[in-house]
Amino acid sequence: MLKRTPLFTAHQTSNAKLIDFGGWEMPVQYTSITDEHLAVRRAAGLFDISHMGEVTVSGPGAAAFLNHTLTNDIRKLASGQGQYTLMCNAGGGVIDDLYAYRLSVDVYLLIINASRIAEDVAWLQAEAAKFTGGAVALTDASHHYAAIAVQGPRVKEFIANVIPGPSASVFPINAVTDLKKNEIAGFHFAHNNLFVARTGYTGEDGFEIVAPETTAGALWEKLLAAGVPFGLKPCGLGARDTLRTEVCYPLYGHELDEQTTPIEAGVGFFVSLDKGEFNGRAVLAEQKTNGPKKKLIAFKMTDKSAPPRPHYPIWVNGANVGIVTSGTQSPSLNLGIGMGYVPPEFAKPDTKIEIEIRGKRCAALVVPKPIYKSGK
Repeated sequence: MLKRTPLFTAHQTSNAKLIDFGGWEMPVQYTSITDEHLAVRRAAGLFDISHMGEVTVSGPGAAAFLNHTLTNDIRKLASGQGQYTLMCNAGGGVIDDLYAYRLSVDVYLLIINASRIAEDVAWLQAEAAKFTGGAVALTDASHHYAAIAVQGPRVKEFIANVIPGPSASVFPINAVTDLKKNEIAGFHFAHNNLFVARTGYTGEDGFEIVAPETTAGALWEKLLAAGVPFGLKPCGLGARDTLRTEVCYPLYGHELDEQTTPIEAGVGFFVSLDKGEFNGRAVLAEQKTNGPKKKLIAFKMTDKSAPPRPHYPIWVNGANVGIVTSGTQSPSLNLGIGMGYVPPEFAKPDTKIEIEIRGKRCAALVVPKPIYKSGK
């Protein structure tokens, strides 16, 4: 039986098309992927992301433990700040990519991918069991929370009407719109406490809200009511995927997996080699010095063709050199776009490549990331 989020009834009421996504019954679209995508780029979109996982890490050894198990430097975070980071195995392969937030001196909140909750929690527990750098407590809080993302350039015009007043915890600010990128704070809503972070997965300004499951329905309805006059529309996983592909945000199971390193995936900026020893450091240091054997590229189709899709072969000079990891028709650019892995010599922008689509090789061009820049 498929799992359902606390917002399942709201999706049914809005006539969402529901699909199986990693064992969850989730909305892929409400009206159309293009319509919802463009609403986010031009105004605002509302996403149910309650399938994501939440893990708290606390105790006097929490910071040292996270610096040993994650690639970024957790010491850079003050209370109320977050960072993108990755968990790697000993070979540098990615177990998951995630956001880590510091809620107080010794308390951190990890937001992890829905498809990786069981693997992540088991791996973190195993790492904690052998960690000797101080006491650490891990709590999988995924079943207690719902999460909602509200994204787009007009969100800042109405979100304070839904979540009014100053922050109630984490760090003091006068209004939710005072949050800066990658900051998080606690607020009150309907006599409940919730966290609001200025983060997202679309390339647009926006907020992600982590709230008790019992509050999700009321929060969703209030956001819709407040946002519709500003162009807000409920959005499904289809638009979430086209939006993140345009801005080249990796998706676990596509650009990232346990055989692929952050350096190969082009997210080496989030690997802090100077912080000391951590899982996978030796391999990642070698790749940073000598270069990886494959690189993630972004590309645009230059031929008229059906959209590129994952697993399609990439060709250069008559040779099959790589594979597409994500591909779609870009609603913003009205052409086929994608990402994929190729040897480093074919990864430079303006390199001519071909994507094999339905047995035919179609011309494409390697382009700088992101493929689409907000406001352009």
